[in-house]
Amino acid sequence: MRDQDILVGFVGLGNMGWPMARNLATGGIRLVVADAKDGVAEAFAAETGAIPAASLQELAHAAAVIILMLPNGDIVREVLLGDNGIAPHTNTGNLVIDMSSCDPVGTQEIGKALAEHGVEMLDAPVSGGVKRAVTGELAIMIGGEQGLYERVKPLLDLMGNKVFRAGPLGAGHAIKALNNYVSAAGLVAAADAVRIAARFGIAPGDAIDILNASSGRNNSTEVKFHQFILSETYNSGFSLSLMAKDIGIALEMAKEKGSFAPLLTQCLNLWREAGDHLPPDTDHTGIFKYLQERDGSGVR
Repeated sequence: MRDQDILVGFVGLGNMGWPMARNLATGGIRLVVADAKDGVAEAFAAETGAIPAASLQELAHAAAVIILMLPNGDIVREVLLGDNGIAPHTNTGNLVIDMSSCDPVGTQEIGKALAEHGVEMLDAPVSGGVKRAVTGELAIMIGGEQGLYERVKPLLDLMGNKVFRAGPLGAGHAIKALNNYVSAAGLVAAADAVRIAARFGIAPGDAIDILNASSGRNNSTEVKFHQFILSETYNSGFSLSLMAKDIGIALEMAKEKGSFAPLLTQCLNLWREAGDHLPPDTDHTGIFKYLQERDGSGVR
């Protein structure tokens, strides 16, 4: 499949979807785009030369490959299989790539339903945040058949520089949820360390610098603390509610497979408590504010 020979549909032009789709357009991919918010597809088209779709059905008829970047699995299911969804209007042999973060079991169910319409599917969630979405340096985790993955890898390479096939359909969503659990646990551990260090008279910034030069460093200490937490901007571009959703998916996977995961359960409880306490649009780095308040440490 040569990139210039296909028309790619892209649904979901939010914080992540917009720069991902823009990188496709910059890479020479012809796009037809749609978004639930009025005017967003038209604005993207004006910037990139893409075609704004009048409806999901129009997009489905036009595009050979359809990429989704949506908030959750319920919305993905509605967009694909709902009364006004994509599936009945696609052409046999078309391919859906779901780059959202979803329940892997639900993804497998959707894949079976799409197959009844002659449509193939890959799941391809991403990690790296808005900054790496802009630069095209996302990590992309693929679930699905090897041949389908090889067919669209040139598209994926325009959005990410670390592209992995994890396994069969659903495997991408599975490892993404587990990745976000590890990321969430690491953020909380670092937040605990910073607040405890402050009680010993160690400045938070110094504590993070020392962790980053030592074995305790992780993605949160390296990427999030100075830029989003200690600066008190709390604007990494990934919400606390989405983080809690992904940890919940990881816990459901553990339960389904009979895995013993005590920290996972406690981690989810903490993130859900923070979500109940903080405003609904809080960035995930804002969990530090919740921990601060619970601790009463007054760390700045």
